[in-house]
Amino acid sequence: MANTKAIINTFNMKNRPVYIEHVKRYMYQNIIKVLAGQRRVGKSTLLLQIVELVKTEKPSANIIYINKEDLAFDSLKTYVDLVNFAEERMIPEQDNFLFIDEIQDISDFEKALRHFQIKNNWDIYITGSNAKLLSGELATYLSGRYIEIKIHTLSYTEFLDFHRLDDNNASLQKYLRYGGLPFLMNLQLEDHIVFDYLKNIYAAILYKDIIARHNIRNVGFLDKLTLYLADNTGNIVSAKNINEFLKSQKVNISHNLILDYLNFLCEAFFLFKVKRNDLKGKKILEFGEKYYFEDLGIRHSIGGYKNDDIGKIIENAVFLHLLFNGYHVTVGKLNDLEIDFVAEKANQRLYVQVAFTIPDQKTREREFGNMLLIKDNFRKIVVSLDEIQVNSYEGIEHIYLRKFLTETF
Repeated sequence: MANTKAIINTFNMKNRPVYIEHVKRYMYQNIIKVLAGQRRVGKSTLLLQIVELVKTEKPSANIIYINKEDLAFDSLKTYVDLVNFAEERMIPEQDNFLFIDEIQDISDFEKALRHFQIKNNWDIYITGSNAKLLSGELATYLSGRYIEIKIHTLSYTEFLDFHRLDDNNASLQKYLRYGGLPFLMNLQLEDHIVFDYLKNIYAAILYKDIIARHNIRNVGFLDKLTLYLADNTGNIVSAKNINEFLKSQKVNISHNLILDYLNFLCEAFFLFKVKRNDLKGKKILEFGEKYYFEDLGIRHSIGGYKNDDIGKIIENAVFLHLLFNGYHVTVGKLNDLEIDFVAEKANQRLYVQVAFTIPDQKTREREFGNMLLIKDNFRKIVVSLDEIQVNSYEGIEHIYLRKFLTETF
């Protein structure tokens, strides 16, 4: 095994109980545990925490740890390399655990995982930063034999814990401004420090997970596209309106290439594409999606933090909190009206409308009125930055953003 103890001691490793408890449900079973998410959201740290948990619960375990971002493992380039490396270190009479960080950097890795699982003598945990590779190849080769656990940036309550902050409006503003990358706990929360760090993370994601992987040459266009998406967070986006914007910038790119680049950004977990849900026709619409960022701080590092964007920012924050709570999220369409989020999990459904403030009766009727047209008994919430709220409006809850971000649904 690599010197995991030395690696662990270099990190101030805060626990994220939501994810640890999720992983525990599948530990010591012949099912591959996949931790998936954007770079720097804490997958590697979580993987090392699982290593420590195994060492505590099974002191005699044989643990093999591979980190593809460590040059010590640079020779592991193909699935054959991986199989040979692991089997040379396997101890038949012991429990064998295989941990692989950033597995997508090993070509045809899914073939190795299938080989290991057929042998039935490994407990396997992997991380990855590419949705297409993890869902596509694993679904093809290991259907029903793996569980994917999505790892996100820190929720607001985790942000408070990591930064040792009280739950107050100043802390909320820090969260909305700087986002939830875990490493920020080691930095002073000041613009010039945080945004310098976040710009480097943004560049690493683009170059490692998009430009290099897909052999992209038009880097300038990719930068313009991410800037456009930052400016249009929460707006309906299509290849056509992006194309029209680019033409105004004297850039001519085909619709297909725009769609490819959007998909690449989503595959890297950098963005989430949210489809529209026709609540009346009960079907998912195949056009007019919205895009939200995995991390608010990275979004701001692209085009700057703008006070005028606060409506977009809180909408993105609400979306991320719904994801953190395990919901599948769509945008609701009801005739010509829109419900910001329709969140579904098992047999639960939650409708959420997001507003900056609700200063008068006309605004209240608009924001709450859309909800009143939904004729079911699921919970309906309007979230805003109003600290003084009407508790409910004809059965629809009104919740201050800071309170909403501390709720578990």
